[in-house]
Amino acid sequence: MIKLLHVEDDADIREIAEMSLSLSGEFEVTQCVSGEDALAQVKDFTPDVILLDMMMPGLTGRQTLEEMRKMPHLADVPAIFMTARAQAAELDELRDAGAADVISKPFDPMSLADQIKAVLGG
Repeated sequence: MIKLLHVEDDADIREIAEMSLSLSGEFEVTQCVSGEDALAQVKDFTPDVILLDMMMPGLTGRQTLEEMRKMPHLADVPAIFMTARAQAAELDELRDAGAADVISKPFDPMSLADQIKAVLGG
């Protein structure tokens, strides 16, 4: 099972992603409603991959990832951003910030698991 941490403030998107990933049968999904919530979760949890919303109240996805990267057990965990603002310049900026990939919203629930597995080399 691939342990995935999903950080997303929108309940509908959390639910769609959870259903999509659960259907694949290959993911164990832990969800958080904010960057702050995610940082509390990862103190005792090391996911195989992190799926982060970019725009959230409080800490943004990028700020959340920056804080996670300071934790030795999360320094090399692949991170994928989900954003509705997927302009080329922003995509490059997110990759420079350490994103393994960027998935545009609205995302395709049918291909989400495959997109994530592709990032993981699977």
